[in-house]
Amino acid sequence: MDEKFLLMIPGPIDFDPAVLRAMSAKTLSHMSVEFAEIFGRALKNLRKVFLSEKGQPFVVAGSGTLAMDMAIVNLVEPGEKVLVLSSGFFGDRMADIAKRYQADVTVIKAPIGEAPSLEEAEKHLKKGGFKAITATHVDTSTGVAVDVKALGELAQRYGVLSIVDGVCATAGMEFRQDEWGIDVYLTASQKAIAVPPGLALMVVSERAMEAYRKRRSPVLNYYADFGLWLPVMEAYEEGKVAYFATPAVNLIYALDVSLQQILAEGMEKRFARHRLLAQAFQEGIDAIGLKQVPVRKELRAWTLTTAYYPEGIGPELLKAIKAEGVIVAAGLHPEIKDKYFRVGHMGTLTAGDVLTTLGAIERALASLGYRFEKGASVKRAQEILCPT
Repeated sequence: MDEKFLLMIPGPIDFDPAVLRAMSAKTLSHMSVEFAEIFGRALKNLRKVFLSEKGQPFVVAGSGTLAMDMAIVNLVEPGEKVLVLSSGFFGDRMADIAKRYQADVTVIKAPIGEAPSLEEAEKHLKKGGFKAITATHVDTSTGVAVDVKALGELAQRYGVLSIVDGVCATAGMEFRQDEWGIDVYLTASQKAIAVPPGLALMVVSERAMEAYRKRRSPVLNYYADFGLWLPVMEAYEEGKVAYFATPAVNLIYALDVSLQQILAEGMEKRFARHRLLAQAFQEGIDAIGLKQVPVRKELRAWTLTTAYYPEGIGPELLKAIKAEGVIVAAGLHPEIKDKYFRVGHMGTLTAGDVLTTLGAIERALASLGYRFEKGASVKRAQEILCPT
């Protein structure tokens, strides 16, 4: 494995050495008191990261897609109405999951680069009968960020459950679960939570847990059933042990370390850092004439950038950037996947990483014949990072 490359994809990210060391620690029995102490601390700290004092955390071995699956299958029964706001590939996936579990799904699909209309969502909610509304905080395929605070207010006003996919947002984008009234906020470990892939994470509000308890039919997914995991989460948080399925022990070690690092930085400082570094990177991209997928600056995520290739240049740019020592990601949205590239900037990211990546992109573009003002991206980023 060649470690000389700077990994700047939107997950998995580069991980802190202390987190990686936790992965290599001797594996304890998942039924030991020592492991219960570690897992319990991680569960308590997950609430602090989500800014949710009363929510119920779940940490389950699996991907972010499992977290999406769990949210839908536990809270929406066959035939119940779900309103899905889609800003890209993963919004569409949420709709597919809801349909798979036989929900009555209405999709508000935004044009590429736009956010779904909350005004249109309200028109649907006014008709009544919806059990839940879902959205993707940051869709990794488009780099579009949704106004989750306004979504929570809308859901509360119409008495529907709010389910937010925060996979590419959690611990990077500002989010306040209790204050904003979001019922389920879910994520995965490998992005701004800064732990290697393999954990599905979520915090579920008291209101949503009560809705789960009032179900009329069995949960259609055995592994994902809240009822089977809840006694395990409650036991570990109390420093006791319980069993349903074997947890990913070493990943939970790593989660414990990373959550402590996140809280040591502080959520307000972490939000501010991600916002500043995103602004520096994105305005650097603007400065060399590359168009970004989000159609307005206020829609740009703080955790990744999605930029179109310049005219006459395509996916070969990725290889050219890698030749300069940085790895970025190809496009993902099926309608434009060969027209743009994606750069992740979250978690352990530093200002140096931003400047290194912009420099690599400039050198790669120059090698492919693109004409622009040399050094403009780095200069603009430095102006933001080092204001006078």
